[in-house]
Amino acid sequence: MSGFVEKPEPVQVPGLTHLHTGKVRDLYRNEAGDLVMVASDRMSAYDWVLPTEIPDKGRVLTRLSLWWFDQLADLVPNHVLSTELPAGAPADWAGRTLICKSLRMVPVECVARGYLTGSGLVEYKESRTVCGLALPEGLVDGSELPAPIFTPATKAAVGDHDENVSFEEVARQVGEETADLLRGTTLDVYSRARDIARERGIILADTKFEFGFAPTADGGEELIIADEVLTPDSSRFWPAAAWEPGRAQPSYDKQFVRDWLTSPASGWDRKSEQPPPALPQEIVDATRAKYLEAYELLTGTPWQ
Repeated sequence: MSGFVEKPEPVQVPGLTHLHTGKVRDLYRNEAGDLVMVASDRMSAYDWVLPTEIPDKGRVLTRLSLWWFDQLADLVPNHVLSTELPAGAPADWAGRTLICKSLRMVPVECVARGYLTGSGLVEYKESRTVCGLALPEGLVDGSELPAPIFTPATKAAVGDHDENVSFEEVARQVGEETADLLRGTTLDVYSRARDIARERGIILADTKFEFGFAPTADGGEELIIADEVLTPDSSRFWPAAAWEPGRAQPSYDKQFVRDWLTSPASGWDRKSEQPPPALPQEIVDATRAKYLEAYELLTGTPWQ
């Protein structure tokens, strides 16, 4: 069992129809048919959406995604139409709301890995592969891969695990031409972002993207990058100066939360069906500080 510890009631706004409450984002449709995406301060870990929020998290994710969309604009268009607050929306939505194109979404998490860790490391230890791709012997936790790899996953419902799949399975689901386009675009975007992050002292170990298709004037479709991009929620960012293969790397993400939840201090058994407890203030503060640090290092802009 997993999911929301306490699922929030959606905010009702005149002219907006609530579509979905996700782990972090609430999705609405406006009267023009565009999507309204609101990034909350909710925190998820181990397939649970926790009862404690991280202040400013939704604004960090939104502002950082917008910054990255600008860096990637020549590689792939994005879904953002406007950052204006919809009429009648609560003041708390400011800085965390995007008006976006409604896309035909591709049902695949497009994951790029430049370093071995996480679920990729688990599979590598068993078979020397990740998503069916053979890798060299001798790699350890945190090893840089010979070249970035595309390791897609199927999208999971809230409370379920995304499942790694092979490129061949993606091609079977969406067609070979689309699968090739997803792989090429994912690796191009990852490589651009990896180089930008590296210049700022951050290793982009891996990241995931979501893509959809939008109609074009000539009756065709173009691939659009959607949702969030290259945030501490969707990526593993490591401080380059502390990188040391063979161990878990320090990171700019929710690791403080994961570590506390699995420590004796939380009193929570991850294998039980009991929901996790509220986070103590020091874990909330440390996690918020990491998200802000990642934003400031990557963008070169102080958080305000």
